Amino acid sequence: MGSGAVMALFIVFASHAGSMSKDIVDTAVSAGSFNTLATALTEAGLVDTLKGEGPFTVFAPTDEAFAKLPEDQLAAILADKDLLTSILTYHVVAGKVMAADVAALESAATVQGQSVSINTDSGVMINSAKVIQADIVASNGVIHVIDTVLVPKS
Repeated sequence: MGSGAVMALFIVFASHAGSMSKDIVDTAVSAGSFNTLATALTEAGLVDTLKGEGPFTVFAPTDEAFAKLPEDQLAAILADKDLLTSILTYHVVAGKVMAADVAALESAATVQGQSVSINTDSGVMINSAKVIQADIVASNGVIHVIDTVLVPKS
């Protein structure tokens, strides 16, 4: 599993900030810091969905966020397509929710069905994940980069 550098992430996303020619998947893949996420989306069969019309809001965990999970737990998640799909769709909200919109929300319903909590008291937190880069606009939605993998309640 790769460990992406946050600075490289900011540089790559900064170069795409004004460009909406790439969809969410292509934007994330080109950043180079979402290799584990890309693998997980492929394993779950969600790549085509997130390349679709949308719009989608994706809370995208970096490779470093996935590295926080114990290796055996990550392997088990990747091996269980239903669990993987549930976790990944818990990172997606239907519609395009920009950072300015998030500030007015206390929660957001995910595609998975459960809601994530939103707290803006000290930076933006989605459940226990900190948003480390917001408003990366893609042709079919927006990405907010987070530092922790979100796990829905079982």
